[in-house]
Amino acid sequence: MLHFKKRSLLIVLAGAIWMSGCKDEDVAPVDTALASDSLSAYKSVNTWLYELMDDAYFWYKNMPAQSSLDGTVSPYQYFEKLVYNRATVDRFSGITDDVDAMQNEFDGISKIFGISYTLSYIDEGNSNIGAFLNYVVKGSPAEAAGLKRGDILLKVNGSQLTADNYTSLLGSNETATFTLGTLNGSEIVASSSTVTITKAEVSEDPVVFSSIIRKPAYGKTIGYLVYSQFVPGSSTDAEKYDNELRQAFANFKSQGVNELVLDLRLNSGGYISSAETLASLIGKNISSSKTFYTEQWNDKYMAYWNRTNGTSALTYKFLDEASNIGSNLSRVFVLTSNGTASASELVINGLKPYMEVITVGENTAGKNLFGKLIGDDLNRWKWGAYIMLGQTANANGQSDYGTVNGITPTYNVEDSSIPYKAFGDENETLLRKALDVMGIPAPVNLRAEATKNVATFRKFFRDDLRVRPDLMIKKGVIKVENL
Repeated sequence: MLHFKKRSLLIVLAGAIWMSGCKDEDVAPVDTALASDSLSAYKSVNTWLYELMDDAYFWYKNMPAQSSLDGTVSPYQYFEKLVYNRATVDRFSGITDDVDAMQNEFDGISKIFGISYTLSYIDEGNSNIGAFLNYVVKGSPAEAAGLKRGDILLKVNGSQLTADNYTSLLGSNETATFTLGTLNGSEIVASSSTVTITKAEVSEDPVVFSSIIRKPAYGKTIGYLVYSQFVPGSSTDAEKYDNELRQAFANFKSQGVNELVLDLRLNSGGYISSAETLASLIGKNISSSKTFYTEQWNDKYMAYWNRTNGTSALTYKFLDEASNIGSNLSRVFVLTSNGTASASELVINGLKPYMEVITVGENTAGKNLFGKLIGDDLNRWKWGAYIMLGQTANANGQSDYGTVNGITPTYNVEDSSIPYKAFGDENETLLRKALDVMGIPAPVNLRAEATKNVATFRKFFRDDLRVRPDLMIKKGVIKVENL
């Protein structure tokens, strides 16, 4: 049996395996790393994979017998034979042939341009594509080059983006020249503006944007926060970003915020410690004696945790956060998308027993599971397995969103009007709906701008096509022991 050190590093992917909104064939792992390896090498890795899964996998009882499997096939192929009901149940377990690189990605560190975008067809023939920037990473090369949310990219190195070439053009270049587009009436056309960007390693700050919208005529002081991933800190400061989150809420509290809009549309997850911090800054009438969430593991580990830590071992409480604004709130608005996953959904579900949670946007990813990225403790190879260990529930025992439909929004609003407006703009699509529900009309002095509704080709791509982590428990050293 593996020994998972209590509150050690647990991670879960959001969305489909090893991708963030991308087609499987665009990002499927390539078996180049072991192309020359012998069949026996594959067999050793596959034997290791089976042992891990048979021990800790939430659905280990549903795995095929080891004797029925071909242990000489690629570990990618072998692993898929072990996954329980890939299409509808376990959509998240996966493996990698570079566990260290994957760990960096889980920690929000990658070599990127720093752009997140939605891809949509821009012509009637469904041939040409535009990349509509929904977010530019703080401190990234893209931000330094002047790109911002709302910009449109049409060409890369002079080539128009199409359904056939967008993957290679947006994913493979270390340095690229982007041609910006503009909205001309109802058409999106190339402009004369270009920017040249070179990828760099970036540690992403998840506190993207915060502001306060004052509406004294309606008795409203509204805090608005855009939060892109649950990562507590950087390599040099373990709680840097959690403390930045606390500072944002300290400002909300000092300014008398009595409505909160939490924008998680771009957030596919992160460390549970940060989810715990965020929920503890929001919850109404909560304290360290109140349950935030509980975990359920497979029967072997449930027996182990109960035996070693007692029956409350898998019940996790809120934190006592000095900047909690719950006393001034009766509800919280959460902006969502299909990419809102896991730790984001955990916050939504965990707050529901304590206050009204109004979701605005699209159905979430449906990730009520948690897992662990495990490397070989003998350092025989770089393969790593990311396996689902169990599922979470809130204080009322509710965990009904773990389906392909996720959490159905209170108000279904598709974020499809482009160019995207800046975060905090009162006419931005999802924020506008939240303000409408509060009874706050749009500013009359804002001029109408041309917009275009487009059928989304693919939602919320990232320039590096990287895995987004979610549901990680407190950052620490993974401890694997034989019991």
